[in-house]
Amino acid sequence: MTSTYFVPRGGLPPQTALTTDRARFTEAYAVIPARTLSDITASYLPKWDRTRLWVLARPLSGFAETFSQYVVEVAPGGGSASPEANPGAEAVLFVVDGALELRIGEQTHALENGSYAYLPPATDWSLRNAGESLATFHWIRKAYQAVDGLAVPESFVTREQDVAPVEMPGTDGAWSTTRFVDTQDLRHDMHVNIVNFQPGGPIPFPETHVMEHGLYVLEGKAVYLLNQDWVEVEAGDFMWLRAFCPQACYAGGPGPFRYLLYKDVNRHAGL
Repeated sequence: MTSTYFVPRGGLPPQTALTTDRARFTEAYAVIPARTLSDITASYLPKWDRTRLWVLARPLSGFAETFSQYVVEVAPGGGSASPEANPGAEAVLFVVDGALELRIGEQTHALENGSYAYLPPATDWSLRNAGESLATFHWIRKAYQAVDGLAVPESFVTREQDVAPVEMPGTDGAWSTTRFVDTQDLRHDMHVNIVNFQPGGPIPFPETHVMEHGLYVLEGKAVYLLNQDWVEVEAGDFMWLRAFCPQACYAGGPGPFRYLLYKDVNRHAGL
């Protein structure tokens, strides 16, 4: 399949730009527009060389609480031999531009556009840009919730291009999901999928359910229902939804509307 992933390039808007924006932070949801990912909002991490990132989500008391999500830009020769400071954190890496070398234990994987890696907690891994151009990837992190009698999932590396989307029932292909983990595999306590809509395809009812969501628009545009508000979104925008925030959408065309979706799954509610 041929896909185009939005890649932020930083920079700053000109002094003549209007301040008015689609940025929103409400009690039920947040919208971070693509232009927010500028030089002034970039962050840096210890033990990462020639690397900057944009923090899209982090746990906040009283809001979304289960995950963090970064867009990470690695310059040639950059990366980290000690990327994760929390041994209890699991991760998904999804590459949207360039090439990276991922080492998991004794094995090295060449990552490219569309590559997807799942890393369980306490994994020995490192990441390096051995190429000659910038590389960009999404890094989604969650504190893994172990369950007695369930093994921790193994690490794996795949590509979006090698995973067939699953059509939602009754949609004739207008709405599908690229699922990297079996939904019946209860070892996993989060799913990071890609949701695909053809032009005009909708979510035809307000989904209202227990999962927290992070949605990064990889491609296209849509009108998205967030709680009581219809918000226009496009490639590079990020949406952050609390549990039970109603959501629906209409894909706007002229091309597909696609987003990288995080949600927490398969565990009891904490009491």
